[in-house]
Amino acid sequence: MRLNRRNLLTSMAALSAGLAMPAIVRAEEDNFWDSLNKEKRIKSVDQEGNTATAKSLVDTIEPILSYDTSYNLQLAIQNYEAFVAANGSWEAPTRETFGLKLGESRRAAALLKRRLMINGDMPLEKRVNDEFDAGLDAAVRLFQARHGLVINGAVDEATFYALSVPADYRLNQLRLNAQRIEQWASALSDRYVVVNIPAAMVEAVEGAQVVQRHNSVVGKVDRATPILNSKIFQVKFNPYWTVPKSIIEKDMIKYMNEDPEYLTKFRIRIFDGKGNEIPPTAINWQTTEAVKYTFRQDPGGENSMGHCKIDFYNKYDVYMHDTPQKALFGENARFHSSGCMRCENIEELVAWLLRDNGGGWTPESVMAAWEQGMREDIKLDVQIPIHTTYITAWANRQGTVSFRDDVYQFDAQGIVSFGEG
Repeated sequence: MRLNRRNLLTSMAALSAGLAMPAIVRAEEDNFWDSLNKEKRIKSVDQEGNTATAKSLVDTIEPILSYDTSYNLQLAIQNYEAFVAANGSWEAPTRETFGLKLGESRRAAALLKRRLMINGDMPLEKRVNDEFDAGLDAAVRLFQARHGLVINGAVDEATFYALSVPADYRLNQLRLNAQRIEQWASALSDRYVVVNIPAAMVEAVEGAQVVQRHNSVVGKVDRATPILNSKIFQVKFNPYWTVPKSIIEKDMIKYMNEDPEYLTKFRIRIFDGKGNEIPPTAINWQTTEAVKYTFRQDPGGENSMGHCKIDFYNKYDVYMHDTPQKALFGENARFHSSGCMRCENIEELVAWLLRDNGGGWTPESVMAAWEQGMREDIKLDVQIPIHTTYITAWANRQGTVSFRDDVYQFDAQGIVSFGEG
């Protein structure tokens, strides 16, 4: 065979390929075993256990509104003041921190460990590695629990944002909320309900201990839940919903223009001033004519209040209620209502409220009554105080400090006293 440039290049390429083949195979084998080992390491981590531990460190029996919390906040303030005086702040997370999750190995993981040691989410260690290991998974989950985030162990968008908040900002939150709680605590009784708006959380308190805790949905920024002190006096089973005029004007007219069958689909009927029902076609939806009428939704699964409405005295026409939109309770930011408060697992709260009425109400019997279509307004024999509050930072006796976003910008304005609702 004649040896020319083309043959030489072809022969060299074949030789190189032959030499490279074992190396490629070895690399593929290494990648396979690395992936297999990584998968084993991930499976060996008790992620559910880490979540349960995180929740237990946050959801303790101390009410968010209590003298205990006031005392615990003072201890947290001292710790944060000492840190800020000595260090100014902690380092902001880097771009590489975003998206970190269990099983990954990056330098950003080591930096994240050091940050979470400062916050007390992770035990102090002199040396840290680059592995997102079981210890870091537990620490991230605790950080997420303390900030009211979905606990998934990954540095998602909401977690990254919370990590980015400076230490002096957190210290200011602690100071403001210590003053708020000190003012509210003096008005507390032995048994009461608290709605903490920034946390979108409901607590039922008795004997200075939380006996129930519920996720809630509260008012949007432009339709804020009011801050007030009142008393719960009535529970309505399978109620009608009379649509507030503000919602007719802001929402119903728009919905009807988008879908003329909207009211029919959701069993909402229209009545004139004499109580006569009129068809939706009788209204000019291109105007605000609709606000002159009464809109009422029939009881049932699609009712906006779900199976229950909890009434308390107030001038804002707000109340607590059930909802057919259960998925909202699993979100990070639960600010979707027009001022009222939706409560997850509300049947438990209702049974607690009706305890003094007799009848042996339990969550199960409450649910059964709803599902059987029981339509009744039940006055409470003993009215229970309710406080809707604005607490964006608090601490418990275990030293766990929790924070929430300043959704209504009351922290930014330095508001401490809200007056009476």
